Amino acid sequence: MIKIGVAGLGHLGRIHLDHLLTMKEFTVTALYDIDKDQLLKISNTHIVQPFTNFEAFLEKCDVVLIATPTLSHFEYAEQAIRHHKHVFIEKPITHTLEEAKKLIDLAQEAGVKVQVGHVERFNPAFTAIKNEAMSPMFIESHRLAQFNVRGTDVSVVLDLMIHDIDIVLSLVNANVKRVHASGVAVASDSIDIANARIEFDNGAVANLTASRISFKKMRKMRLFQHNEYIGIDFLNKSVDLFKLTKDPAIEGIPLSALEPDKKIAMQQPKVIDKNAIREELLAFSKCILNDTEPEINAIEATKALDLAHQVLYQIKRNYQLSD
Repeated sequence: MIKIGVAGLGHLGRIHLDHLLTMKEFTVTALYDIDKDQLLKISNTHIVQPFTNFEAFLEKCDVVLIATPTLSHFEYAEQAIRHHKHVFIEKPITHTLEEAKKLIDLAQEAGVKVQVGHVERFNPAFTAIKNEAMSPMFIESHRLAQFNVRGTDVSVVLDLMIHDIDIVLSLVNANVKRVHASGVAVASDSIDIANARIEFDNGAVANLTASRISFKKMRKMRLFQHNEYIGIDFLNKSVDLFKLTKDPAIEGIPLSALEPDKKIAMQQPKVIDKNAIREELLAFSKCILNDTEPEINAIEATKALDLAHQVLYQIKRNYQLSD
């Protein structure tokens, strides 16, 4: 069993903790939070040793899960890595790009694993299409959430859109060429709704919208590529796949009377209902036990953070131009 400690017992930290306590791969040996009352309440409930001193906390575990607010990710991850602990960090990896790059160097020097919680990569709707040949040329995503004060310490780009940025970067095998973006702060002091158009060197385009002031939840992505359209519903865990085919064995709707051999076939790949957070924790345990690279490592997470900051830069630039 891997001895793991959980740092940060807010909403997401408690979800991770609940999973870890029921997984045979881990044994939870320590809990850390600056909120002493919350810490003692949870530690007494689960009979796990509590700590308000982070260095003392580190002595009790081999692996650290960091689910503290984004602004403190670097501080805690740096200390854990310097103590040669493997680290799982909730997304985004850090608040600034400079911090993320420093963590990469520290982890390489210490020889420890760092996985970042870009959980949508483990969403069963997304994993259901892993065997599809993917080369999308146009991607459209909408990630909408109802307002919640939790998470407003950072912009909606770092809070929500970064999920889709990470997915897009995992699908498009090309460098970013140009970024256009706009956004506005509505209910908090940071950007609450944002739209970004990301253009790649190979001609692919991604149009991403994220909002945390919506009346309804939505987490959808549409992928368009040669002879194929894929619709992914991350919230309801479903996939719609439309292919243009000439295969006589496949049923479909004829494209036109002029081309009766061509038809549009709809498929719904089987989605195996699994909990994405549990799956990412399981993947983390495997990379530690087998000494392999994490599925979403610090380098990939830093690329997503870099692009997120490019989006934020363009939003702030547009603000200045409109003043």
